[in-house]
Amino acid sequence: MQAHPGYDAARRRAAVLDRAGRGRIAVAGSDRRSYLHAMLTNDISALQPGAGCYAAFLTPQGRMIADMRVLELGDLVLLDLPAAETPEVLRKLDAFVFGEDVRLGDLTDAFGCVSVAGPDAARIVRAVLSSGAASPASVPSAAALGDWPEFRNARLSFRGETVVLVSSRDFGIPGFDLVIERPHVPALAGAFSAAGVERLSEEAAHALRIEAGRPLFGADMNAETIPLEAGIEARAISFTKGCYPGQEVVIRIVHRGHGRVARRLMGLVLAGDTVPAPGEMLRSAGADAGRITSAAWSPLVGAAIALAYLQRAFAEAGAEVVVEHEGDALSARVVSLPFAARSPSDDRQTDSWT
Repeated sequence: MQAHPGYDAARRRAAVLDRAGRGRIAVAGSDRRSYLHAMLTNDISALQPGAGCYAAFLTPQGRMIADMRVLELGDLVLLDLPAAETPEVLRKLDAFVFGEDVRLGDLTDAFGCVSVAGPDAARIVRAVLSSGAASPASVPSAAALGDWPEFRNARLSFRGETVVLVSSRDFGIPGFDLVIERPHVPALAGAFSAAGVERLSEEAAHALRIEAGRPLFGADMNAETIPLEAGIEARAISFTKGCYPGQEVVIRIVHRGHGRVARRLMGLVLAGDTVPAPGEMLRSAGADAGRITSAAWSPLVGAAIALAYLQRAFAEAGAEVVVEHEGDALSARVVSLPFAARSPSDDRQTDSWT
């Protein structure tokens, strides 16, 4: 099968994507970090201006309300989260503001986001921003941008408009998100196109995300998901911080249950080219083994791959399962995540999947 439009560009150079499906909440006030620290799973109080982290917002029962990136901009915290979950998250956060100096605002409609992903992203972002800056020297060098850790952020400018530049690994490769007021998104995206940057199709972005083993809320995670089931605990949860909603459940699973959960998100490599559909069931020796949540054709693996929740007995790399697909039985092998376990700039053939 052929690679998805923009996939090769993202793997070898860079590609650009308009991320219209993201929501944004501004959290201002002198108590913003301590307030969010008490509400979210990660260590928010430790964030310094220009830093950020990944976190989850849980119910008292330890199930997910949403996942999000938490970006400390210096004068406010910007929460980047799925647009569909933004109104509910805003409502719930607002309900817990009592005497704190905290102000919340929904910026989803006011701001858009352009993403550039690929090994050449730092150089291209630097070139586009410096060409549209009153002072090109104010834009960090490509080498400096290339050294930014995930979530590092800074306010820069593009043709006189403020841009929040954020280092991103959402697709498992080096990249940057550029958050700008929505009316200026077309001009910014157009500047990358004029620089020769290929557009990253939704299909390519979907494949890259699955290859990176990054679960998506609304597809691979929902209101019934416990973070440890989705395997996001290493990125999203601080085990040394104080209380937050759902902490007791998380700690009980980790310490009393030794991290064991009834199901776990794993990868599947299918034997053929057929891409299964979300929701399709998995079986092993006639037993219910789990279900698929996301799937795509993977140019990296050279086969159809999927993210799937496997029951504990089958959630082990090397296990063989069958996908029930439109009356057919598709053979699949369980693998650990991520699929993309090599350097994004490494173009050598990967033979570990066959």
